[in-house]
Amino acid sequence: MHAQASMMCRAAAAPAAPRASSSSSSSATASRAAAAAPASASFSSFAAASSASSASARRPLPHSSTVACASAEAASTAAVIDFKDGQEFVLPYAPIDGLLPAGPWKSIEGGICAPKGFKAAAFKAGLRAKGVRADCALVVADAPAVTAGVFTLNRVAAAPVMYCRDVINKKTTSRAVLINAGQANAATGKLGMEDAIASANAVATTLGFGADDVLLESTGVIGKRIKMTELLNAIPVLAANLSNSKEAAMACATAICTTDLVRKTIAVEVEVSPGRVYKIGGMGKGSGMIHPNMATMLGVVTCDAPVSSDAWRKMMKRASQGSFNQISVDGDTSTNDSVIGLASGAAGGEEIVDGSSEAAALEAALGAVCVAIAKSIAWDGEGATCLIEVNVLGAGSDEDARVIARSIVSSSLVKSAVFGHDPNWGRLACAAGYAGVPFEQDDLRIQMGPHVLMEDGQPLGFDATTVSGYMKDTTGVHGTVVIGVKVGAGPGAGTAWGCDLTYDYVKINAEYTT
Repeated sequence: MHAQASMMCRAAAAPAAPRASSSSSSSATASRAAAAAPASASFSSFAAASSASSASARRPLPHSSTVACASAEAASTAAVIDFKDGQEFVLPYAPIDGLLPAGPWKSIEGGICAPKGFKAAAFKAGLRAKGVRADCALVVADAPAVTAGVFTLNRVAAAPVMYCRDVINKKTTSRAVLINAGQANAATGKLGMEDAIASANAVATTLGFGADDVLLESTGVIGKRIKMTELLNAIPVLAANLSNSKEAAMACATAICTTDLVRKTIAVEVEVSPGRVYKIGGMGKGSGMIHPNMATMLGVVTCDAPVSSDAWRKMMKRASQGSFNQISVDGDTSTNDSVIGLASGAAGGEEIVDGSSEAAALEAALGAVCVAIAKSIAWDGEGATCLIEVNVLGAGSDEDARVIARSIVSSSLVKSAVFGHDPNWGRLACAAGYAGVPFEQDDLRIQMGPHVLMEDGQPLGFDATTVSGYMKDTTGVHGTVVIGVKVGAGPGAGTAWGCDLTYDYVKINAEYTT
């Protein structure tokens, strides 16, 4: 166990409030534990407004948000962090290698630190309401890294989301991502934006960067400002313990989790042309408040390929469309959803530009990493007993097929039927029909696992006990229930992922802040 940095300012807990992304409670089934936007005002305008506001207009919440809390004493007494600490940094792994699509890439160890040019650290700052798990993480590039970001479309976007949108719109590179769990810093007004700016400034000051070199992600309870005393005192400790080790990467993947029962991290290497091998690493968190409206999670992706800003941003957007935008746990799009991609170029070589064969190969591997993380989030859905995969064929376009697949996997009736092992194919047909994509119902084909339930719009006779047994056997091992739907003879194909809706999901969320 490590000693924590000394606290220099007083802090008190804010009142309970609604939640963001995934929650900070840890209630879940024992079996799962065993198994495994709109344009925003710029951050500079927020800063100007904050400095101009009067003391009476800035009545403080019961905690301080001054950068001075991250004192020189905290930096000079920074503890050496044991990233192998079993209580603070260890969670079971998601079965992510089994969820990685097949392709000309190879799974490797190291997570976000596998690519060259990155270091990371995690720490228990005391941000969570309870528990012993670490709660903040810092990812740093050795040199300016080409940056891309995809963010929530929720109009009540969190302060860190608004801050990052502004920074990424103005700059093509960044150096660091600071992530906290416990408080979402969403629906917190001007004071929440002040906290975001203070956090970025503290990282920049500690590491010698510009403030606009720092990006932010937060997850936790909506309506709660970050415990700034604790976070600001943690920043020098994080900075002093930055490491490119596998253990540091795994610690980060654990620290960002909330109700997650498993950590979600993976890395691959891919040869984009003869002799040119690059690595991509990623980590994500999410278990509840997951719905396909970008990005459905917090995530960080690292890459050591020398890729142009234009190409990297296009790659991240397309990779997200086929992965993070194709998962749903409960139909709720978070205020904090963010995926940030950093490309260091540290592995060397000529710059990869959009439209090249090297870009296509790199993007395919990036997409595979994003799909693996996205599927692991759905697999770990709150209270879930299985992953649901919906494959749609025969649509007019890939996007039409993706829309139908999302409609089916997002249906509470479909999710409930899978949990109850009920082969109620009528719910699948219904959800496909209201997706808003035109097709002829006489072309409809529905399949559950290996069992065809409807063909050419006509119900087929099937053994309900056998089909129910397929679902029961699959959920019994927290496997993947595969649903196939064909809507015509078109070229469009798409896949979406979700999980079943269980009693435990209701229990977890009914007791979220109590």
